Amino acid sequence: MSEGNEARVATDELGAFIARAFAAAGIGERDADLLAELMVRADLRGSDTHGVFRLPLYVRRIKAGGVNVKPNIRIVSERPAAALVDGDNAMGHLVMHFAVQTAIAKARQSGVAWVGARMSNHAGPAALYAMMPLAHDMIGLYLAVGNNNHLPPWGGSDLLLGTNPIAVAIPAGEEPPVVMDMAPTVAAFGKVRLAQQRNEQMPVGWMIGRDGKPLTDPKRADEGFLLPIGDYKGYALSLVIGLLAGVLNRAAFGKDVSDMVREPGARTNTGHAIVAISIEAFSPVAEFKRSVDTAIRAIRGSEKLPGTARIYLPGGQSHEKFLDRTANGIPIGKALRDSLDTVARELGVAPLT
Repeated sequence: MSEGNEARVATDELGAFIARAFAAAGIGERDADLLAELMVRADLRGSDTHGVFRLPLYVRRIKAGGVNVKPNIRIVSERPAAALVDGDNAMGHLVMHFAVQTAIAKARQSGVAWVGARMSNHAGPAALYAMMPLAHDMIGLYLAVGNNNHLPPWGGSDLLLGTNPIAVAIPAGEEPPVVMDMAPTVAAFGKVRLAQQRNEQMPVGWMIGRDGKPLTDPKRADEGFLLPIGDYKGYALSLVIGLLAGVLNRAAFGKDVSDMVREPGARTNTGHAIVAISIEAFSPVAEFKRSVDTAIRAIRGSEKLPGTARIYLPGGQSHEKFLDRTANGIPIGKALRDSLDTVARELGVAPLT
């Protein structure tokens, strides 16, 4: 089957390929398997810019010495409802998996737990970690500092802020969970890179050049910067997320942020934060989920504007992609397939079948 003109790859085949690529790059077998699981999970929900698409960059960073393949991920500061995790420059997925498990364990005892992380790296899509507490009848909230700066302060032109993501996942009963995952910019820079790979133009409104005019050629992205959502409101959101996920954790922020693409051997000291909220600390779980179901159905069933076929809840389209891709495989375009084949040749592993 295909999504557009893209051939599908079975999830187990894609996961096995990712795992053997990481293992060949020097990652331990258990960590390689976990990385593969998390990256496939990202692709299943349609995070096409944050799943296997990133594998060539991750491998390049590992080979350049920018990532520690044998890390000692650990808690360095702790309270009953809070902790700070030092990732020892590990792959960000491993750091955040550890941080989320820590937050969930603490929230079971305290009701709410906030866990920050430093000395980490790019960790994939924000929703991946906000959703992990759902299985424990908890709400998840995730913040992170982007791995490069593409946003200036409102009214300025110095690139001091990133596409710092925020995600919130709220469980429902019979309905899919409500999952908000957003950058404070109109488009995340990963979408710009995906447009570059696919040789596509960007829509007007994603970026502007330093002359203030729309920039639509992704190959000229270095000549401009991303636009924030809601003008100054998006700038403020990026700033606040950066302070909470970066400065609070003694992680990189502002001028200290390294561009992981241009500097593959650099230690990025990426900062994240995960909050786990136990529902039963505030409400009976079943009652809460019924109420969320009621709210979802009221919104989805509300009167539509002319030309609107369906009203979606946050995460609704990702859930549909998850169901489709779980059944039919993950779409892999030719350009991405070629880049993955190159990785396979360089590492001396079997390519995707």
